[in-house]
Amino acid sequence: MKYLIFFASIAIFTSCDQSTAKTSKKITKASQKRVVTARPENAVKAPDFTLADLNGNWVTLDDYKGKVVLLNFWGTWCGPCRREIPDFISLIDKYQNSGLEIIGVTLTSGSPENIQRFSDYMGINYVLLTDIEGQETQSVTMQYGMATGEQINGIPTTFIIDRDGYIVKKYIGPRSENIFYKDIQPYL
Repeated sequence: MKYLIFFASIAIFTSCDQSTAKTSKKITKASQKRVVTARPENAVKAPDFTLADLNGNWVTLDDYKGKVVLLNFWGTWCGPCRREIPDFISLIDKYQNSGLEIIGVTLTSGSPENIQRFSDYMGINYVLLTDIEGQETQSVTMQYGMATGEQINGIPTTFIIDRDGYIVKKYIGPRSENIFYKDIQPYL
């Protein structure tokens, strides 16, 4: 009889412990879920595009599906654009592991080799895309102007694209790392 009570006690203790463990696993998994931020009402689907990187490889926006993308239209000759570069470098260093990608669409800045030299000089650590067949970047610029209902007339112009591919924020002119982080943070 003593053995029966002993084994029954172990069975009850073990089963209670397993259910508690299952509950704590559920809580742990729930606390690790990403909070989904409500998309602004005026958000529009970001047009997909295909442009070449500085090595001549074709890149599409769709390649970054599931990432938060800062899409920056800029030029090597643009002073305000140059001021943003250190902030972009810092953002990608800090938040790429959280799902951030930065894509610079380089407008009228010369050959890929010239842009690469500029990139190396500045220490750019994010993707730069440019023209290799003609005016591809101008076409993408027009697509984004049409999608947002506002032509892109000045650079830098930067868009935040959420993980589902929607434009959730647009900036005209340079911004600081702090401003960009405040606006991308809910989507990371």
